[in-house]
Amino acid sequence: MRNFLSDKIINIKPSGIRRFFDLVSEMKDVISLGVGEPDFETPWHIRDEGIYAFEKGRTFYTSNSGLKDLRVEICNYLNRRQGLNYNPNTEVLVTVGGSEAIDIGLRAILNPQDEVIIPQPSYVSYEPCTILAGGNPVVIDLKAENEFRLTPEELKSSITDKTKVLILPYPNNPTGAIMSKNDLEAIAKVVIEKDIMVMSDEIYSELTYKGTHFSIAGIDGMKERTILINGFSKSYAMTGWRLGYACAPKEIIKQMTKIHQYAIMCAPTISQYAAIDALKNGDKDVDMMRESYNQRRRFLLKSFKEMGLECFEPYGAFYVFPCIKEFGMTSEEFATRFLEEERVAAVPGTAFGNSGEGFLRISYAYSIDKLKLAMERLNHFISQLRSNN
Repeated sequence: MRNFLSDKIINIKPSGIRRFFDLVSEMKDVISLGVGEPDFETPWHIRDEGIYAFEKGRTFYTSNSGLKDLRVEICNYLNRRQGLNYNPNTEVLVTVGGSEAIDIGLRAILNPQDEVIIPQPSYVSYEPCTILAGGNPVVIDLKAENEFRLTPEELKSSITDKTKVLILPYPNNPTGAIMSKNDLEAIAKVVIEKDIMVMSDEIYSELTYKGTHFSIAGIDGMKERTILINGFSKSYAMTGWRLGYACAPKEIIKQMTKIHQYAIMCAPTISQYAAIDALKNGDKDVDMMRESYNQRRRFLLKSFKEMGLECFEPYGAFYVFPCIKEFGMTSEEFATRFLEEERVAAVPGTAFGNSGEGFLRISYAYSIDKLKLAMERLNHFISQLRSNN
């Protein structure tokens, strides 16, 4: 029999996050700080709306674009929180999580061999989704001394005549880095000058601890060249509801909807009804969760300082990215030994790109009690390493 598998798929690496998650699932008494999933339950009023939708028998397909009422609320939300104006009829598509929006957004705009600029460390899906869409990933290795922010100089030097789109992943997973309005204005200037697009992944927009989140789509001349990606998983603790959305110029949304139509049909109906309530009535829940995450963030940074572990201060998402270069191990070796010897799971920085070498991603989407115990074990682990050197 001949080989029926696709060479393209075979050559894509499996997710480094999931590999550690699978290891943890086979071990006992492990504290897992590896998965970026809120430890909060979906707020009751949102769940109640989902239950009510079930009771009313709302188990039908929606339109391909999503429920009209949900698209209207998405537009209301973006206007209320970020001053952005989108047309719910033509510029919004409801998707199965933000991940689907990333996938079909790239497929809608890329021709074979178009280049996609991907700043790393960043979310694991950008590079494979680019390859699956026929594009070529062009990686920019972000630097800790710049707090893992993308600079206009780095962007400009990476653009060629084949460049089609820049992926802008802020607030950032795994580093927790954010981009200020001034930072984004400098990037927007290059984007407009070089006539490329931006895919702005803003799934962690509500989890910003320094000022408020600002979208590059809010800069003059950028809305018409931006695909804004967001969703409900992180802000509203709705990971399993699988709901996200994309906002973009109508010509792009039209093509994204066509792909969505053939591959998915529509996002989960019950989830869409629940999401309407989340956007209408969930601001206080978001504020509560953000404050709790911020408390945990400050605790981890204080713990790192006390144990002499270098870590820049992240102001977004729910991750810290401490540097472990002093121990002379790769990120993979450090994370593996930390798991085996101390029963604590964190993700090696290299799961998010080669520039993550020498770093470890720790999620603080876990209870403060778990984090305290994990930090005691980390302190013991690195104390042993230092004493043996």
